[in-house]
Amino acid sequence: MSFNEEILDLLIQAKNNVKKAVNISMVYTYYEIGRRIIVEEQNGNGRAEYGKHLLHDLADYLTPNFGKGYSADNLKLMRRFYTVYSNDKIGETVFPQFENLPSTETGRKFYLSWSHYLKLMRITNVDERHFYEIEAVRNKWSLSELKRQFDSSLYERLALSTDKEKVSQLALEGHVIEKSNDLVKDPYVLEFLGLPELPVYSEKELESRIIDNLQKFLLELGKGFTFVGRQQRITLDEDHYFIDLVFYNRYLRCFVLFDLKIGELKHQDLGQMQMYVNYYDRTVKLPDENSTIGIVLCKDKKQSLVEMTLPENNTQIFASKYETVLPSKEELKKLLQSE
Repeated sequence: MSFNEEILDLLIQAKNNVKKAVNISMVYTYYEIGRRIIVEEQNGNGRAEYGKHLLHDLADYLTPNFGKGYSADNLKLMRRFYTVYSNDKIGETVFPQFENLPSTETGRKFYLSWSHYLKLMRITNVDERHFYEIEAVRNKWSLSELKRQFDSSLYERLALSTDKEKVSQLALEGHVIEKSNDLVKDPYVLEFLGLPELPVYSEKELESRIIDNLQKFLLELGKGFTFVGRQQRITLDEDHYFIDLVFYNRYLRCFVLFDLKIGELKHQDLGQMQMYVNYYDRTVKLPDENSTIGIVLCKDKKQSLVEMTLPENNTQIFASKYETVLPSKEELKKLLQSE
């Protein structure tokens, strides 16, 4: 990077920081407007007619100076924002890097843009709302990324894939990666590949679509993944084998291998992945790195086959389904309730 480019980069970062600071400042302002509307309505003895006129009168007063962002409908959203978040807290230990942010009268801090909170406050499940807020801050999700993760039911999928005693941790700390099971989702949602439009497709087509949408696939995989390569060849005697996709996870400091299957999972698929994992553990990984993880990504599987094929104390080989369309949140919630 040249000197001129370095200076330009500094200015762009400063501009972005100012923009972010302004956005967060407006969130606090909207919260305070919502609070004052509630207080004024209560002074009017809570009469619905008084509240209706209050919002319209305030909108008529503010709009000429500040624009349509202060319409009666938007003022209602600010009132609702205060109602939702006035008694809503996230543990301060979650984001120690934001300790200098101001707090509301109840100790609440805000970390995201107003657009993010418009989406978040429509989530009625408090635990689920906390989870998405934590993950959006930690991973610097844009609004579109937040919407995509919500639409793909990330919270429900992680809850289904997580030890039941740790489900509550999702709402308190977000998605914490401490062991191999924490990396794995079931199912993975790959609606961004555009595969439903194809009547049939091959494993090669599936792999190519993933590579073409690698950034979105990394987002779906989760935290700490970096791409290593595709069709990684290993040779045993004169026989060659090819691992479809190889990643590395910085949190667990281990390789993560993916084998793609477009049909139903077979026990041979798990045996082949075991061979791949053994090869990486014995010839590729460094002594200070952790054991390799292998995930067979399939269109369909029988859980009983997986359980009987793999050892009971297995922590390295996993089989997960993939979906080419967004899953039904209602169905996933029913599965959670039946667990």
